[in-house]
Amino acid sequence: MSDLVWFITGASSGFGKYIATEALRRGHKVIATARKIASIDELGVAGAATLELDVTWDDKMIAAKFKEANQIYGRITHVVNCAGYILEGAVEEASSKEVYDQFNTNVFGAANITRASVRYLRQAAQTGSSHVVIAHFGSLASYWSFPAMAHYCATKAAVSLLTDGIGREVAPFGIKACTIEPGFFRTEFLNVGEAQRRIQTAATIPAYVGTPVADSRELLIRANNNQAGDPEKGAKVIVDVFTGTGIASGKELPDRLHLGSDIVGTLKDSIIPGMLKTMDQWAEVSRSTDF
Repeated sequence: MSDLVWFITGASSGFGKYIATEALRRGHKVIATARKIASIDELGVAGAATLELDVTWDDKMIAAKFKEANQIYGRITHVVNCAGYILEGAVEEASSKEVYDQFNTNVFGAANITRASVRYLRQAAQTGSSHVVIAHFGSLASYWSFPAMAHYCATKAAVSLLTDGIGREVAPFGIKACTIEPGFFRTEFLNVGEAQRRIQTAATIPAYVGTPVADSRELLIRANNNQAGDPEKGAKVIVDVFTGTGIASGKELPDRLHLGSDIVGTLKDSIIPGMLKTMDQWAEVSRSTDF
């Protein structure tokens, strides 16, 4: 597996850092990126090549960065886009700029990384690399939109569907695409502040006090640093799955990789049964619209 080269965005914290660390531990090569290169110095000391990269840069800048990255080891076999954050606030509270920034990082950033990386992944597949993967992060939020997090949830749903489509586009080249969809994991993701991954809207509207919006805000506060998911274990599973080893040995790479007992339970016990129930209740009405 020493021929594997991981290109990881958002590697300064959270899953990006854990995945980079796990890949290095296994002897793989890692190119770790972040908006501020000083934030990934620790990974550099551990053996990763480090580059500055913002997924919202323009096409030419991102393309140049991938060209530079490919020259480091002569190939890139795995691209894992971990860049992203959560905008907390009701839809009414968020400014158009805040909404654009949320989508620009979480969705357009994923498209930017895909656009720049596929040519190098295609080259890796053509030269015989057996595991060539591009992955983006969805979430439990890909399936369920929470009050005060509707914009974030919309971006995660978009990323999951975007990656589904990418997978069908690149499959003929021997490239696999996967959306990593975790539940709640104990990373820095819910810490408040621009340097972290949770940003609150500048405006707050008193009318939402005592409503589901306020309940969701409280949920984030209670969940922070109390999440059930262990990101170190999650990273080990991700590396196993994307290399066909360990716990994933002999299994086909899924289009969507669910991580955490909470997302599995919520999908099986609530979301999927609820969708099927609604479909059954409205099936006759739905079919009545055909010619």
